Amino acid sequence: MQRILIVDDEASARYGLRRALEGAAQVAEAGSAASAREAIAKSEPDLVLLDLVMPEEDGLSLLRWLRENGHEMPVLIVSALDTAKSAMEAVRAGAADYITKGFDIEELRARAANLLKLSALDRENRKLRRELVAEGQFGRMIGKSAAMRRVFEMAERVAQSDATVLILGESGTGKDLLAQEIHARSARAARPFVAVNCAALPENLIESELFGHERGAFTGAMQQRKGKFELAHGGTIFLDEIGDMNPVTQAKVLRAIENRTIERLGGSHAIEVDVRIISATHRDLREEIEAGRFREDLLYRLRVVTLEMPALRERKEDLPLLAQAFLQQLGERQGRRARIAPEAMQDLLRHDWPGNVRELRNVLERAVVMSAREEITTRELPAEVFEGGAARKTGGANGAEPEFLNEPDFREAKRQFEIEFFKRKLERHRWNVSKTAAEAGLHRQSLQDKLRELGIQRPGK
Repeated sequence: MQRILIVDDEASARYGLRRALEGAAQVAEAGSAASAREAIAKSEPDLVLLDLVMPEEDGLSLLRWLRENGHEMPVLIVSALDTAKSAMEAVRAGAADYITKGFDIEELRARAANLLKLSALDRENRKLRRELVAEGQFGRMIGKSAAMRRVFEMAERVAQSDATVLILGESGTGKDLLAQEIHARSARAARPFVAVNCAALPENLIESELFGHERGAFTGAMQQRKGKFELAHGGTIFLDEIGDMNPVTQAKVLRAIENRTIERLGGSHAIEVDVRIISATHRDLREEIEAGRFREDLLYRLRVVTLEMPALRERKEDLPLLAQAFLQQLGERQGRRARIAPEAMQDLLRHDWPGNVRELRNVLERAVVMSAREEITTRELPAEVFEGGAARKTGGANGAEPEFLNEPDFREAKRQFEIEFFKRKLERHRWNVSKTAAEAGLHRQSLQDKLRELGIQRPGK
């Protein structure tokens, strides 16, 4: 049976609400915000009926505490205050509904029943999301490696709170997708998610973008404009590549976090903003602090919770799964099926992917476009992918010692060298024998004879 918690300092009000609702659910009571916290810690209810005006601590303060600490149950405000302002404040703080005392009993029961249904659906959704995380899926992100599962599990937990989050990781690892999914799973999901790329904005524009400006604040400011913090009010602002933000703007962001207020450029009064801040960077912020480019006090405010996205080269076991998902998406867009040949998959696995998941997707998109067949082979991959694989197989300037150098028999070492030499040349020219022969200084027929002698065949033959 579902549980309802009634929070009101008046015993008579609690009694009336209990009598109205106890047939629909198990009903518990709390006469203050402090006792409500204790009750919620023991057994989280499915619905909270909350009075706004209470001694010591009011209902809005308790409501904010609930949301900041990840309690997502719907809250129905039951108050004697019949004003649009109080209702708006309650909804902004995360209330699901608002009813004024003196209500009709049947209306109360109907609203409570709807919110209990919503709560049951939300619990089921959260259960399904946890199951998907265990299977290696977090929204649009996938990964069954231990590193990615740790990220998903931490993100799932932090999404339930209102904590500030700092996401670290190389470019292309999916920091923006993680930020979006945390917002989508939070109590702020119905409110705006506003992203700002701090690295892409010129220094003279970033403050106006973040905080807005008044008319006439600078040359060209023809009208008042709201900044990203105001636009994100009630929701989440994502400060991407915050490590590239200049120190002056860093100070203003710090002040906005601490005071929950901002000032537009050219303005003279503070504007209250209720935003959750998620930031991300590919930079080492400790090094940036030592170099004097980043404020240490801002770092402390940003990293209440830190999530680190692993590079693709650190979770190669996820690559086939990612490749399959990308090919399915790209194939549907192109109106065709696509799959990767085994030798091409080996080349993908050998590549270090400095551009991470973004690079993998771009490579596969190019391959789908270039391939005339359903199967993607090595020849559809860009040179840096398959040549990188060949270089690691045979050694190279930065690789391990080539295997054929450890071969005791000269003739066998020579044969192994020739195989790798010609394979690499052929792959570079997409298995065009004429171009390969020209580069190697051989006649076309001589190269064909050599390939037959060495047993070299084009992949798929």
